[in-house]
Amino acid sequence: MSRAVSVRLDDEVQRALNTLEASGMSRSEAIRRSILDAASALRRKEALRAEVAALEADEEDRHEMQAVASLMESLRASR
Repeated sequence: MSRAVSVRLDDEVQRALNTLEASGMSRSEAIRRSILDAASALRRKEALRAEVAALEADEEDRHEMQAVASLMESLRASR
């Protein structure tokens, strides 16, 4: 089921929409694609945040990162 949506566009968004339309997309297609792309980017950010939180909570991984950082620092210092 399709639903109509009304939105006010500022100049910047209108120019972006014009660019998408100039590439051959219909206005509706450009708006739908932009909404889907924005939602996908948000999901990726949330997944990345969850992954970072899991890594930060992994005590063994944190110790390994510290060991690697110490090794790299010792190699840099010995130049």
